[in-house]
Amino acid sequence: IVRGKRAITADTALRLSRYFGTTPQFWTNLQANYDLELAEDARGAEIADRIRPHHAA
Repeated sequence: IVRGKRAITADTALRLSRYFGTTPQFWTNLQANYDLELAEDARGAEIADRIRPHHAA
């Protein structure tokens, strides 16, 4: 997990939250934020070029 080779699963989040006295959501949110950063780095510019915002009528 620390080296970025494994994701934090729901099961791992439960275990970490129990050990550190936090919530499982804390750990799953960290994972989600990390995943979004990777996606932004990998495809963010391409997506911004190809997808235009929807404007409500």
